[in-house]
Amino acid sequence: MAAPQMQRSVPEILEDIASNLTQMVQAEFRLAKTELKEGAEKIAGPGATLGAGVVLAFYGLGFLLLSAVYALSLVMAGWLATLIVGGTLAVSAGILIIAGGTKLKRINLTPEKTIRTLEEDVQWAKQQVK
Repeated sequence: MAAPQMQRSVPEILEDIASNLTQMVQAEFRLAKTELKEGAEKIAGPGATLGAGVVLAFYGLGFLLLSAVYALSLVMAGWLATLIVGGTLAVSAGILIIAGGTKLKRINLTPEKTIRTLEEDVQWAKQQVK
């Protein structure tokens, strides 16, 4: 003999659905937070490269301009020596900045796991309502 099935009331079912949805939303926020943290960790390396390039460009600009201008001013006009050295350093700094920026553009920060699980949660919720 089969045991009689308990019939749940509509409010109980709605309360369970609301509770499950709350738990899913909280889990999605935790997942999104984790994914964003991982993305920030990915940015740290290229960001450090970019920052190092900028710092080196400034230091290089100061020291190399001074020494190169002194050396070149022995064989040409001082303004021309300054122009040559400044242009060379600007190109070098640009290369470092572009390299760091290119690395940053390659990083995908889209929280794909969160998006996928949110889509699954929406499908689950639709199935519960039917």
